[in-house]
Amino acid sequence: MTTEQPATVGVLGLGSTGGAWADLLTAAGVPVVAVDCDPAVVGRDRWPGATVTTRLEAMAPAAVVIEAVPEGLELKGAVLRSAAAVCGPETAFASTTASVSLTALAVASGLPTRLAGLRTLVPPPAGGVELAGTSMTDPATLAAVRAVLDLLPVRLAELGPAGGAARRMLLAYLNRAAALGETGESTRDDIDTAMRLGCGLPHGPFELLDRIGIDTAAAELDRLHRETGRAAFEPATLLRTMAGTGALGRKAGHGFYRYDTGNAAPEPAVVPGGTPRPVRRVGVVGSGIMARGIAQVTTSHGLPTVLVARSVEKAEAARAAIDASLERAVRRGQVGARQRKTALASLVVTTDVAGLADCDLAIEAVSEDEQAKAAVFGDLDRVCRPGAVLATTTSSLSVADCAKATRRPADVVGLHFFNPAPAMRLVEVGRTGFVADDVVATAYAFATALGKTPVGCPDRSGFIVNHLLFPYLNDAAALVESGAATIEEVDTAVSKGLGFPMGPFALLDAIGLDVSEAIQLRLHEANDDPDVKPTTMLSRLVALGRLGRKTEAGFHSYSVWRVTA
Repeated sequence: MTTEQPATVGVLGLGSTGGAWADLLTAAGVPVVAVDCDPAVVGRDRWPGATVTTRLEAMAPAAVVIEAVPEGLELKGAVLRSAAAVCGPETAFASTTASVSLTALAVASGLPTRLAGLRTLVPPPAGGVELAGTSMTDPATLAAVRAVLDLLPVRLAELGPAGGAARRMLLAYLNRAAALGETGESTRDDIDTAMRLGCGLPHGPFELLDRIGIDTAAAELDRLHRETGRAAFEPATLLRTMAGTGALGRKAGHGFYRYDTGNAAPEPAVVPGGTPRPVRRVGVVGSGIMARGIAQVTTSHGLPTVLVARSVEKAEAARAAIDASLERAVRRGQVGARQRKTALASLVVTTDVAGLADCDLAIEAVSEDEQAKAAVFGDLDRVCRPGAVLATTTSSLSVADCAKATRRPADVVGLHFFNPAPAMRLVEVGRTGFVADDVVATAYAFATALGKTPVGCPDRSGFIVNHLLFPYLNDAAALVESGAATIEEVDTAVSKGLGFPMGPFALLDAIGLDVSEAIQLRLHEANDDPDVKPTTMLSRLVALGRLGRKTEAGFHSYSVWRVTA
């Protein structure tokens, strides 16, 4: 029995998009003929086994041709006409155009029946792919292109009418990440890791910029800035500099990462200076979801833990909730029955903050309120032994303000766990200007010992994840509030077109609209940042009590209404 050889596929243009299609095709063992007018691009050893040339005549044997040259009706039409002149009469063509009318291009190219569209919001396979035709496209053309797609690890999807809006939201987010990286306060790898682990994104912002192309992103941002005047679209200096020096991303062999040596090369790990202080006993102040989650993680990893609640009732409820969570983890096979028993035996719940006197690390996990946190740190300063590390779980308030409530600011660090703490791997380590090096080293070592991935960031409101996430979420809300798109259209475009795990409104509902509004207000006030000022629509939903999944109603409705006789 023999396996039929796939038909030859041609790729016209080896920029970000065409190069990505060539990558997928060659990796799948499909015979590829790729043509680009730039000898430097053709000379790169990127597509093993493919025929890569500047000669358009080499396209002759292709059964399907993917056109990925720069946007423009005249240019694309001319390239397609030239390719059609050397290919057979049965060759199917697919254009990756993002802004040119597919119908107009089908006519301009002289291929009304033989041209389909491959619509993507980001180069494949980062997001979904929409296969489209016009009223003139022959079904055999669509079938031929579909047969090629079936060989590749791509997701076919209908991206809907909000694709352009999703692309603009993405570019603003990527630009903000570039501006954050430009400060040097967090590394490239920390920012990418934070967004992958903290938000479940398939790619970090710098990985995605490399896929899109630094020059492409900078040019689109520049155009959007001229059209809208929004500061969010003014290209970060870092993007302009990289585009000017030829560091364009994957298509050039190097951008934020290097690709000319094989796989993307990571930066050397940044190891905080100082020797970590030993952590043998942990204290947690608070009894809410975050406090309970942290206590579950620490006890499950063999660390005796003292949880301090405000009342006997809250302390008992916290113990019961941790017990129930561990029991569910046993049923799911995540922890063993003996581990659960040991974890519960190592947990002490109390209402007396003096129970933290012997702790090596005390973690504040109360509500996001400046006065409440300052009061807790005053208590920790009073009862914790000298040399104990004091940590706050805040993500939107100042670590420095917590530290100033003590007489030992060098011992205070940010430890922002993500919810739910037992499941989420990311921990953001927030550094003030006066924290001791060994305290930062302790935070890294502690998070790593719990099986978490620590990333470093300065004491900035929002750290990394919320600093980048909430302007993007606010852009989505403002878009819908303006009437330019619907909630469903935006969520569909983002989840299917960008490959994000959920759309922005589904994510807002999961976070909680009241929590989201409070975080945005703090970020707005801390930085006078217009991109995070809550929309009127969000605030009105909060006032109506539609807080998201926890109330079964937010931007989406989650309850099932039943009418009974």
